[in-house]
Amino acid sequence: MQGRNRLKKWVGDKAFYKMMFGIAVPIMVQNGITNFVGLLDNIMVGQVGTEQMSGIAIVNQLMLVFNLAIFGAISGAGIFGAQFFGSGDTKGVRHTFRFKIYICAAIVLAGILIFTVGGEKLIRLYLHGEGNEAALAATLHYGRQYLLVMLFGLAPFAIEQAYSGTLRECGETKVSMTAGIVAVAVNLGLNYVLIFGKFGFPMLGVVGAAIATVISRYVQAAVVIVWTHTHAGRMPFITGAYRELRIPRQLTVNIVTKGVPLMINEILWAAGIAALMQCYSVRGLQTVAALNISTTISNLFNVVFIALGAAISVIVGQILGAGRMEEAKLTAARMIAFSVVVCVVLGGAVALAAPLFPKAYNTTDEVRALAASFLRIASLCMPIAAFMNSCYFTLRSGGKTVITFLFDSVFLWCVSTPVAYVLSRYTTLPVVPLYFSVQMLDLIKCGIGYVLVKKGVWLNNIVSGQG
Repeated sequence: MQGRNRLKKWVGDKAFYKMMFGIAVPIMVQNGITNFVGLLDNIMVGQVGTEQMSGIAIVNQLMLVFNLAIFGAISGAGIFGAQFFGSGDTKGVRHTFRFKIYICAAIVLAGILIFTVGGEKLIRLYLHGEGNEAALAATLHYGRQYLLVMLFGLAPFAIEQAYSGTLRECGETKVSMTAGIVAVAVNLGLNYVLIFGKFGFPMLGVVGAAIATVISRYVQAAVVIVWTHTHAGRMPFITGAYRELRIPRQLTVNIVTKGVPLMINEILWAAGIAALMQCYSVRGLQTVAALNISTTISNLFNVVFIALGAAISVIVGQILGAGRMEEAKLTAARMIAFSVVVCVVLGGAVALAAPLFPKAYNTTDEVRALAASFLRIASLCMPIAAFMNSCYFTLRSGGKTVITFLFDSVFLWCVSTPVAYVLSRYTTLPVVPLYFSVQMLDLIKCGIGYVLVKKGVWLNNIVSGQG
């Protein structure tokens, strides 16, 4: 009897999984298609040359910092948006949406300035390798070309994220999924035409890949924005959203208080991942190419636990906003357990197939072998990442953004990055065991996350009386 009760804690009923999949599957499909096209994009550019592929990989690593700054900024307001929606406060949702627009505009301007002034210096940080000056110069050239075009896609990406995030907090995920499908179809078609010069178009290589990505971002933003404004009856927060500029002072203070640690966390986390890649790049340009292949492929499968984490943020946030604390605790436990179990199975399958994926790339045998090793390690660590991601979003749903800041980026910068720096600079440890050693440090985070979630420090209603 006791075993059955314990099982009920971790396993939900049919209605529970229907609710969870209703939020998670559209996010999973959208991100999965996006990452699949990113994989095809990667392979297409890889057909042109390894230096082109490495140049784009370095720039995309830098762009990740911008993307996650946007994600962190809107997520801070999104904590309030989900709880406002759960409590039936439309005006509160509208205020959080307006805040997102303001903060996204500021980050876009900052991103354009930083990448315009210091883009080349940032790319050079990843270029290492004795006696390979021609390849390094070519990688820098292609990376710089790609970056300059990608700057035109920062604004539509940011605005689309503000709209999609608010729709998701209101329980609408299919529109963002549809927009993502349309965008990746546009991106894929334009990639084929512009990278290889088909149908009379010039062969633009990395520039063509960047143009295709930028155009697809405008398409994606247009689909989401037009749908939102033409369905104001279903999304009442958009009515009057631009009629006034005001956000209640106390709500602004509260969003900033909760949101700034979250935004800083995302920026520092992305910067930390970029710093880790820089540490690995000390082992040579082939490491950059191999990590690019491995990361692109593993991201295709990581959408499972990423989508489930996003679902935790929405579902548990809404339950907390409605004041049902015990239900929130049970829901979070079940979703965490489900995410880990799924990733145990998925990670094992990917690890077995790891040597097959790099064969799709037109690169050297050394790069393919390294990529397979990195992918095998990443896939075996997938359940660990699933548990950490679920704990992170559970803590965040209750507004514990300072704790998530310590749990996530502070750990990365104070533990993982220093270890990677010391091992890469002061030892002759080959890059594969170096990568494995750094990944295994996340087991410490799993222990910390388990304690924090179990203690229930995140069980808070943070929107009562603030709409």
